[in-house]
Amino acid sequence: MSAEVKLSTRNALRVLRPGPFRRYIIGSAISDTGTWMQVMAQGYVMSTLTSKALLLGMANLAAGLPMLLLTLAGGAAADRFDKRKILLATQYVQIVLAISIGLLIMSGKIQIWHILAFAVVLGISNSFEMPTLNAFVPELVARDEIQSAIAVDRAVFHGSRVVGPALAGIFISAWGAASAFFCNAISFVALIIALFIIPPRRRGTAEEEQKRASGIKDGFRHVASDRPSLAMIGLIAATTVFIFPIITVMMPLYVRLVLGMGPDKFGYLMGASAVGALVGAIFLISIPRDKRVLFMMVNVGIVALAIFSLSRAPTFYLATALLVLNSLGLSMNFGLANTIVQERAPDYLRGRVSAVFMLSFVGLMPVAGLGITGLSDLLGMRTALAIAAVCYAVIALFVLARVRVQCREQPLGQAEAAERPAPPLPATV
Repeated sequence: MSAEVKLSTRNALRVLRPGPFRRYIIGSAISDTGTWMQVMAQGYVMSTLTSKALLLGMANLAAGLPMLLLTLAGGAAADRFDKRKILLATQYVQIVLAISIGLLIMSGKIQIWHILAFAVVLGISNSFEMPTLNAFVPELVARDEIQSAIAVDRAVFHGSRVVGPALAGIFISAWGAASAFFCNAISFVALIIALFIIPPRRRGTAEEEQKRASGIKDGFRHVASDRPSLAMIGLIAATTVFIFPIITVMMPLYVRLVLGMGPDKFGYLMGASAVGALVGAIFLISIPRDKRVLFMMVNVGIVALAIFSLSRAPTFYLATALLVLNSLGLSMNFGLANTIVQERAPDYLRGRVSAVFMLSFVGLMPVAGLGITGLSDLLGMRTALAIAAVCYAVIALFVLARVRVQCREQPLGQAEAAERPAPPLPATV
């Protein structure tokens, strides 16, 4: 059975057989829903404290600078130490943060500097959590199941985006913004339980363990020497600079100032956009290797067209439809880029390669969050969206066109896995 045949819905169900990955994914689904509730609530709280898009970008800057400085250290720690313990520590930190900011909001004492200060601490936590999680998921499955595991993980992540923001909009309208933060704090318990019952990674050979303890430079060397991995990082960097700030930073202001609507509509808008991301993550399962870059180039066109049209969208319903298309394209491209990078990374180097990959997102976010938002304040939000869409399309298509042939090749270590027959699908999933 070839690896291409295995990329199917059946394969996705196979990675959900009883075992470590299924325990993780259940805990992650609950925790991610709470996280998206907090993301939506924080954006809403910030938009009530200021009408300046640049100040919203400052929250990204406050969280992004620690991640820029520490993500590489987080990736090195993920290779060297027990990933479960790193993830447990980050969950505890985020519980404290969620409860603290919720109490400030409930007391009516919340100020912008509070959110910025908490963002710094969250950035430190995320600098260890994100590369560790990115390397942890492939470790829970066989190497030939990595694409399916990433697809399922992305589907759960984006599925929580459907539920989380909509729930947050309801909670904010009924009980205030603090309730969303308290719900997020509770949701971390599910992932903590899952991490406790997942067994630790088996130790490798003495040589492999020695390689795990080597420096972060090895991660850069691998990426620099592997053209497809380097291209995927370039693609995510372009997405981070031109697209993500629009979705993660500017959308609360877009809803309030351009569409003239409140937090309930913002929650429904973001929840609806997550439907596209969920569909994109599900489609990721069945994309064959030789069609990956072609799909990614089509997705770039979809994203660019959606953002450009969003700059001219006159109604809430049209904006919702465009965000659905945008999220579909982004979800598929992020999942495919991550799959290519993870498949091509040696097991002992996956944490550091994940850190380099995540830097193309978190490392550029501080600059990106200020760039597009500043352009919006200068030229207007609609004009800034149109410029971002055109720049993204040109750069992303150029990057992908240069590695179209190389990305068709099967990475080292996959050939043997492709020859092994798939184990039977378990009766209980």
